[in-house]
This record gives sequence, structure tokens and C-alpha cells, in this order.
Amino acid sequence: MLRNFLPTDRVVIEQNIPLLTLGGKRILFETGVGSPKRFGPHSGHLQTSLKEAAIDPGSIDAIVCSHPHPDHIGGICTDGGMPLFPNAQIYLSENDFIFWTDEKLLGTRRDLPAQIARKNLLPVRERIVFFNDEQEFLPGVQAMFTPGHTKEHACFIVTSGSQSMCLIGDLSHHPVLLLERPRSQFIYDLDPLQAAETRVKVLGMLSRERMILYGGHFPWPGIGYVAQEKDGFRYFPEAIKWISK
Repeated sequence: MLRNFLPTDRVVIEQNIPLLTLGGKRILFETGVGSPKRFGPHSGHLQTSLKEAAIDPGSIDAIVCSHPHPDHIGGICTDGGMPLFPNAQIYLSENDFIFWTDEKLLGTRRDLPAQIARKNLLPVRERIVFFNDEQEFLPGVQAMFTPGHTKEHACFIVTSGSQSMCLIGDLSHHPVLLLERPRSQFIYDLDPLQAAETRVKVLGMLSRERMILYGGHFPWPGIGYVAQEKDGFRYFPEAIKWISK
């Protein structure tokens, strides 16, 4: 941590949510935690951010979710079950939907994420579309199952013209800790050993292909590259580009 000029008394995990326009569709990737009451005052500001950017939630055509954990699907509905994006179809994997909305999880150690999944996904069940591994389910958006964090956690390859970018979801929650030591076990992984193997495999692919990645839990803007370094990887953030009109 010291070598990377990071605090040693805490681990900071960021949360960024990209909104892209592809094939004439406005696509939101993940929705954050929803209510700030769940994870403190510095979270749950997606609706505020959209308003500040003059983006009407009703203009969102699709919500793409890497998996149904609270910080990814928690902003689909209000606490009372009202959809916050009234015209959006929701895309995620079927087995993850089945697992995290199962009422058998209530009262277990997975009670909270199951409750949040049920409150956010069941009210919009008729608008949920399940994607398959390697399927291009929206124009320019291809799913890539990367199991371990959840049963069917997915990364997404987004392509526009000759350029591609991999949205890595929760393949790594930190740009240093889980890259320098990619076989480390993370407490919130459903299958930590499988998650580690998947992480090494996908990061290796991104390194070899020199493909740009987007890390939703990396410091803003979360865009960069990874390169092989010793037994792990190193993250190289892309410089922020300001475009003036």
C-alpha cells in the first residue's frame, strides 16, 4: 500500500456508473446502491447525478447488470418497489437472478443482498431479459461470463467501430490489491478460488490484447489498461480527456 501511496488504515472502494449510447440506445451499466441509507451518505447519488447532467431517467433504454449484488442493482427501484427507470429493460444472467431472489436466502448470512435483490428485481420481472455467455444482446454489447464472484458474474465487451472496451464489473474491486495479487481471496466472492482463477484469466487476456478496461470500483474515471507484472498485474489509468465545443 505504501509503495502505491495508498492509506494503510483503510481500503477505499470507489463506485462509478457509466452511461453509454450505442446503436441509438441509452444504456446504463449498473445502478449503484440506490438509497444512501444503506451504505452511508457518500453513496446512492445516481438519481442526483443524472438530474445534474439533465438526463431524464425515462430516457434510459437499457440497464445492464454484471450481477445482482446491492451496489449494482440497488438503484433499479425505490424502497417501495417503484421503478426508477420506467422505460428501461434490465439485462442480467438468469442463474444469478434465480440465486439472489430465492426466498430461501432470507434469514441466512446472505439475507441483506437477497432482500435488496428481491425489492429491486421482482417488481420489474416482466422487463428483465436474460443474456447468455458470449451473446451480443444489445448492439455493440457482448456478455462474457466470469464466474466466481457470483454464479454467472459477467464482464461486458463494448465495441464501437474498431475500438473495444471491457467493463470488468467486480472482477476486481481495487486497482492495486487484487491486481498485484490476483489470486487473493475476497470475502464477498461466492467462490473465492474460482473468482481468483477467473481474475487471472481475464486480466491476462486484457493484458495480451492491450484492451482498454473500465473498472466500476476503480478511482474515477476508471478507464485504463493492465499489464503483466511479476506474478500479477499493474493498472495504468488512462488520462482524462476534456473536450470543448
